[in-house]
Amino acid sequence: MATDRGRPRLVDVAERAGVSIAAASRALSGSEGVSDAIAARVRTVAAQMGYVVNAHARALAGGASSSVGLLVHEIGDPYFAEIASGVLGVGARQGLTVQICHTGRDPDSELAQIRTLIANRVRAIVVAGSGPVEPRTQAAARDELEAFQEAGGRVAVIGRHHLGTDAVLPDNTGGGRSVAEHVLSLGHRRIAFTVGSRALTTVADRLAGAAAALGAAGLSIEDLPVVEAAFTREGGKQAMRRILDAHPDVTAVIALNDDMAIGVLSVLRARGRAVPEEVSVAGFDDVAVAEHLAPALTTVRLPMTEMGEQALALALKPRSSRPRRRFAGHTLVVRDSTAPPRR
Repeated sequence: MATDRGRPRLVDVAERAGVSIAAASRALSGSEGVSDAIAARVRTVAAQMGYVVNAHARALAGGASSSVGLLVHEIGDPYFAEIASGVLGVGARQGLTVQICHTGRDPDSELAQIRTLIANRVRAIVVAGSGPVEPRTQAAARDELEAFQEAGGRVAVIGRHHLGTDAVLPDNTGGGRSVAEHVLSLGHRRIAFTVGSRALTTVADRLAGAAAALGAAGLSIEDLPVVEAAFTREGGKQAMRRILDAHPDVTAVIALNDDMAIGVLSVLRARGRAVPEEVSVAGFDDVAVAEHLAPALTTVRLPMTEMGEQALALALKPRSSRPRRRFAGHTLVVRDSTAPPRR
């Protein structure tokens, strides 16, 4: 039996009783949504295991705490910096302190940071950034967050996750399709992609949108260079070097975030390849610096600051019976880094 400091947790009771954490929580709190038989079984198991609801944690997480937590993948990534600004803005207006944790896109680190925030008695937690494609990768984090919510805490995520919480969902698939359609409309067919790990839902969704646009144009993404690297500026550099070495005839590169696109532009400049005269470059996110690059970057704009605001606003609402969804749109922003290929 797994315990936290020797004490059984709600997740342990749920596992022993053979029910979900949500069902166990309802049974123990007397809420509707579970049958009398299930409620009785859960209460019996809880008594046998010596499980006691942490009333202090429930009261603290339910509103007495003056701090909230924010988990981001890369604190140096402008995408997360802009999301953080939205969270910080709402926090300031509500008189809340925001604790920011950096996970490095590592599930084990994410779990450790979640436990740290809970130990610090935050009122709510916002998890920003992509979740893993494989649900089992986040199973432990889901259990921790469910127990936190059972104790009165609140959780919201930004991006597609398997955490069963309120979520703000950016239009990654639609944005991927839009930027690929733009590049195709200019006449490019020798297109390469620099992407982060395909194990992340953000990458998978953006790439799926691009693949749909290519398919509509009679092309297959399987026949084009798709180079996976760290979802960072340095990753963009590494991916672009590999593309130029193996596919020197590419006329356009689509980077699946602006940080990678900045790395791509850096390598093209170092190799003496003019943008967009020789190679067009497009990114994704429209971070603040994108319009100030030389050339200014064509990209997909997501409302990152607003997404941060929406996520914390959701996390400060009372928990609903079913997870709530807020959808954030996208806008294609065409600038100087894309042009028709040379004939």
